[in-house]
Amino acid sequence: MRTAEKLASSIGKGLVAGLAGTAAMTASSTLEARLRHRKPSSAPARATAKALGITSFEDDIARARFNDLAHWGYGTGWGIVRGLLDTVGLPPRAATAAHGAAVWGSAQVTLPALDIAPPAIFWAPQEIAIDAFHHAVYAVATGIAYELLSSGRGAHNGGSSAS
Repeated sequence: MRTAEKLASSIGKGLVAGLAGTAAMTASSTLEARLRHRKPSSAPARATAKALGITSFEDDIARARFNDLAHWGYGTGWGIVRGLLDTVGLPPRAATAAHGAAVWGSAQVTLPALDIAPPAIFWAPQEIAIDAFHHAVYAVATGIAYELLSSGRGAHNGGSSAS
């Protein structure tokens, strides 16, 4: 497969895998929020709105829709990174670990920089663990989805699978 084709394929698979990872993270965080009787996170909407210069929403429904769009767009878009890690030849487990570290690390830098959340050093240890868990769910689910999407690669072009 030519380099441009491999890159495009990896990006496409990464987007689909990122969507799957976002679905898994949404399920884990929704369950955790219900068990702990807390409201869903509004950090995605607040960070995205701040980055885009959006200062207000028409109503709570518009804010909730924007939050969902920001959450799903962010997670799906980060799937591209998972595809790129495969393109540069990182083995699947290492790619999943690097991807998870990049996504979680980015959130740990970006949210405090935008004044959306304090730095994690000011969080309770349990909150750090819960946040890390949800990001790990995302990374592992994205990695599994990516590898499942890649598993048919060898049958189509005579190459070998990334696993």
